[in-house]
Amino acid sequence: MADVGDQRPSYDSPTTPFRKIVLPAEETVQIPRPPGQVPLQRPIVPPEPPSRGIGDIPIRALYLLGAILATVAAVALVFVLFSGDVPTSQEPGEEVVRVAPVPTSATPEPSATPTVTESPIVLPPVPESKAYANLPGKASAVINTISDKESGISYPRLASPWKARDFPPYAIAQRIGKLDIPQTVVGSAMFPGDSPAKKPSSNADYREIATDAARWAIRTQYPKGATLEWTASKKVSLGKGWTLGYKVTFTSGGKEQVAQAMVSVIEVGKTKPAMLIASIPEANKARWRDLNTLAAQVRPL
Repeated sequence: MADVGDQRPSYDSPTTPFRKIVLPAEETVQIPRPPGQVPLQRPIVPPEPPSRGIGDIPIRALYLLGAILATVAAVALVFVLFSGDVPTSQEPGEEVVRVAPVPTSATPEPSATPTVTESPIVLPPVPESKAYANLPGKASAVINTISDKESGISYPRLASPWKARDFPPYAIAQRIGKLDIPQTVVGSAMFPGDSPAKKPSSNADYREIATDAARWAIRTQYPKGATLEWTASKKVSLGKGWTLGYKVTFTSGGKEQVAQAMVSVIEVGKTKPAMLIASIPEANKARWRDLNTLAAQVRPL
C-alpha cells in the first residue's frame, strides 16, 4: 500500500492548460441578478436654469411693465393737478364734493350742430333801496370766519348742520343735505362772467352786477321756469358793493315750492368783483334767518 504522501490529488495540476471556450458570434451571456437586488441608479439632477439678463426678458413683458408704470404715473398726476384746496376750517373726515364749473357770458364758438337758444331770464325791476327784513327761523351760531383768499372776501362760518367744503364752482362753500337742484348752499367765488369793461365805481354799477349774479343763480341753481321776487336791496355793510335778497318760486316734483336767497357783490381791488351767494329752499326754512347773518357780515379781506 502506497504512502499517503505519494498519492496525487484528483484535480489537474496548476500547470494544466485551461480549455478555451468559444461562443457563437451573436450569443450573449446573461448573468442572472440575485433576487431582491435593486440596481443602483444615479439620481437625476435637473440642470440649473441659465441666469437671465434684461436682454433675455420678452419684449411683451417690457411693454406690459411700461404700461403699468405709465398708468400709475397718470393717476398720480391727475390727483395732484385736480385736487382742490379744502378750506382750512374744514372738519376732519368731510368729503370733497365737486360740481360743474361756473358758466361765463363769453360768446361760444360756432358749431356745425344748431343749438336751441335759451329764453332770457326776465327779472322784475330792482329797488334802489329796500331794507332786509328779518326772515323767519332761528339763526345758526357763528363758529368761525371763512377767509376766502382766492376771492378776497370773508364771511361767517355757520355751525352744524352746515358743513364747509371745497365745492366748485365756488372757491369755498357751506352746504346742508344732499347735492340737488335746488340745494341749500352758501358759496363764494369771483363774479361768474366776464370782467366789466371798466371797474365799477358807483352803487348803481354794483347793483347792476348783483342783478346779473341773481339772474345767473336763477338759471343755474333752480328748475326751469323759476321766478323771482326781490326782498332786499342795499349797500354792503363794509366796503364797496351791493346786496340783493330775493324769494324764488319754482315747481319741483309737481309741487310749487319757494326758496329764500341772497347775493352780495364786493369790490376787492380788481375790475371783477367777488361774489357771495346763498340759497335755502323751504325744506330747510328753519335756516332762513342765516341769510340775514351773511348779508350783515360779508366784507372784503
